[in-house]
Amino acid sequence: MDTIGFIGAGNMAEALIKGVINANICKPKYIFINDIRSERLEYLTRQYHVQAVPNSTALAGQVDILILSIKPQNMSNVLLAIESTVRHSTLVISIAAGVKIDEIAAALNDKPIIRVMPNTPALIGEGASALFANNKARPMMDKAMRIFSAIGKAVIVDNEDLIDAVTAVSGSGPAYFFLMMEEMIRIAGEMGLPPEIAKILVLQTAKGAALLASERDKFSESPSELRRKVTSPGGTTEAALKVFAAKNFPQLLADALTAARNKSRELSS
Repeated sequence: MDTIGFIGAGNMAEALIKGVINANICKPKYIFINDIRSERLEYLTRQYHVQAVPNSTALAGQVDILILSIKPQNMSNVLLAIESTVRHSTLVISIAAGVKIDEIAAALNDKPIIRVMPNTPALIGEGASALFANNKARPMMDKAMRIFSAIGKAVIVDNEDLIDAVTAVSGSGPAYFFLMMEEMIRIAGEMGLPPEIAKILVLQTAKGAALLASERDKFSESPSELRRKVTSPGGTTEAALKVFAAKNFPQLLADALTAARNKSRELSS
């Protein structure tokens, strides 16, 4: 069983730790964590019985898979600290947004590296992650796929530039749905529904729609087909959708996703 080390022990690291343990990919005694926050290390060791390592340099030299779950602005300092200890056979996985593989490879003397863009629903095991590997890491991709499949759905992209599109679609995507829920709850209240009832109805509708779309996809039924089924001619749904069309909702959404993708490109450069 491979040992797994985490430098950075925030929420996404915790989601991965929980996922790999629950999926029996790695036992707690083979999982090592490091973080500048001692209280965070204490919590994770107590909650999941993983092993805390106070020194990131030491941790990097003792694991088979090293996951860099740190903020992008901290990446340079961490890479400098661990450069001399990471073994040539160690698979390095980065979930730091905007940090390209070439930057990590240059600091770590061209190790096997996989870059991943996960998203926050991973916290409940329903994440969407996209992975890209450099040439040295491609034979190890199955290891990374097992890890990220333990916290939701995982896909592989064959061009690192596509990570910017992934960031716009699934990385930032939860916020778009949260915004729609937020506004629907607010408007429902303005229509006279009590706030708690408005919240229950909106959250359950969002949950039900997502689950239905996911379930029907197994039978090749697309979201557009589901939309048509619920849209009766001359009915209430059609009235609402006509407003979306009149306001050019597709173009608004395209503009929003393009802005997110372009910002991701800017941060990566």
